[in-house]
Amino acid sequence: MRPAGVRVARFLCPAARVTISLLPDFLASRLSGSIAEVEAAVDAAETATSQEAALEQVRPAAALDAVTLVAGLRWLRRRLSAVRAALVVAVTLVPSLSECRPTLAALRERLGVTEVLVRLRRTAAAHLPAMSSPLGFRAHARRVRSERQRTPHEVGPDPPA
Repeated sequence: MRPAGVRVARFLCPAARVTISLLPDFLASRLSGSIAEVEAAVDAAETATSQEAALEQVRPAAALDAVTLVAGLRWLRRRLSAVRAALVVAVTLVPSLSECRPTLAALRERLGVTEVLVRLRRTAAAHLPAMSSPLGFRAHARRVRSERQRTPHEVGPDPPA
């Protein structure tokens, strides 16, 4: 777990058969690392000319070859999509943030802070169960396959003996 040495307390609810964790305020939910690290990655992507340039700023080792570049871009895009969705929800749910664009720069200016995601977690504390990661605690919605959308490789009948 990153940062190194951080331990998150987990409890088992026997009635619901789920585990509940006591996540510290500075850690991102469902992403590795702290909220500050996630915000730095998204901030670099918002200000850089391209996602590759942002990745070079945040994770210089990921731009070495094509394989690590693709993995690094996936890493960055996961954070970008999660933070963008969380910012839209925060701007929608928190009345004091209405009419503010859902970007880190706009929220940084509106709130007057340098660490937007940490402040948003405190500001939108009542809405955290409904918000998705990295701010809130709700898991991303999973796509449900319909009967028409079958897996590409169905199990067929056994071959004749």
